[in-house]
Amino acid sequence: MRTFGTQAIGIRAPIIHEGDDLPEVVVNSVIDYSKETGVAICDHDIIGVTEAIVARAQGNYATIAQIAADVKNKFPSGPIGVVFPILSRNRFSILLKGIAAAGNQLYIQLSYPTDEVGNNIINTEQLYESGINPYTDVFSEQDFRKHFPDLKHRFTGVDYLELYRNLGNQAQIILANDPCEILKYTQNVIVADIHTRAQTKRRLLAGGAEFVFGLDDILTESVDKSGYNKKYGLLGSNKANEDRIKLFPHLCDEFVAKVQKLMFEKTGAKIEVLVYGDGAFRDPVDKIWELADPVVSPAFTDGLLGLPNELKLKYIADNEFADKRGNEAKEAIIERIRHKQQNLKGQEDAEGTTPRRLVDLIGSLCDLMSGSGDKGTPIIMIKGYFDNYADQ
Repeated sequence: MRTFGTQAIGIRAPIIHEGDDLPEVVVNSVIDYSKETGVAICDHDIIGVTEAIVARAQGNYATIAQIAADVKNKFPSGPIGVVFPILSRNRFSILLKGIAAAGNQLYIQLSYPTDEVGNNIINTEQLYESGINPYTDVFSEQDFRKHFPDLKHRFTGVDYLELYRNLGNQAQIILANDPCEILKYTQNVIVADIHTRAQTKRRLLAGGAEFVFGLDDILTESVDKSGYNKKYGLLGSNKANEDRIKLFPHLCDEFVAKVQKLMFEKTGAKIEVLVYGDGAFRDPVDKIWELADPVVSPAFTDGLLGLPNELKLKYIADNEFADKRGNEAKEAIIERIRHKQQNLKGQEDAEGTTPRRLVDLIGSLCDLMSGSGDKGTPIIMIKGYFDNYADQ
């Protein structure tokens, strides 16, 4: 039996610029890796490409002024409420600049004790000791500070209430977990949460809001020659500089298909391809969810559809074959795997395996491998992901 299983390899690439032929760059980078190491490119290998270089190659950017222009299009007059933004300089602060540049009076409603992805305004122990009920209690910024004078974020040292107030042209800050609290100030609302945005929109409309748009509804088409994302708008964007954001990439289905086709033409291998953003995992210390993008993967080839169909190896070793040792145990388990059902959903011998989509698991692995710093490996190659213990 071979001694290795699934392998994930970070592959270095040139610095990507707008207009680069990214499918060609990706395929050539993987082939260069194969030549350098002698590792063959095989059917069912997976290539992950970070969304950042896809958007860079597309030139999918927008300025503060372009964001402001689309906000003006959607809210021609009156104050605007911004509900449930996450606490992030990279992800939201520059979007707030664009919203504020539209010129409307702003009211910003923050959830507490954390934002949607787990960034603490205060920690849960502070909340518990205060006797405050987060389901019902509503605060102005001033009243909230009377209870909690130090609101600096544990990791960044940033006081996000102060930051957002100032970026929003002295916006009024409200702390409440019922989105309809914002309707006491305005009927014009931008829904800024990510994964719960559909629910928040429904509640606001049911509560009597007049105009409700999410971040996913802003820059869904080009405004003043801006970039755009038809499906996600401003969601998934990142700060590029003090005046510009990089949007989540678009036309990604075309991109993954081109990479798959080009790799087959050059190597004869039928590989799978995905574009990945933030992985879906949680920091065990500060309880922050990594997933600030709307999805882990905006596009992937068909071979990455579905969920794992895996036996729980330790379960069958401890139960069905508890009396076997050494090669006898190994051969029994191999035979058990080879004859497993095609759909193990709900079966006891699959209990405890991860019930997540393949593309979310693989995209999270890619994100962990490449990171967001200076590794310089925006391409991840994964070998043997679909292998199991019975494969030789």
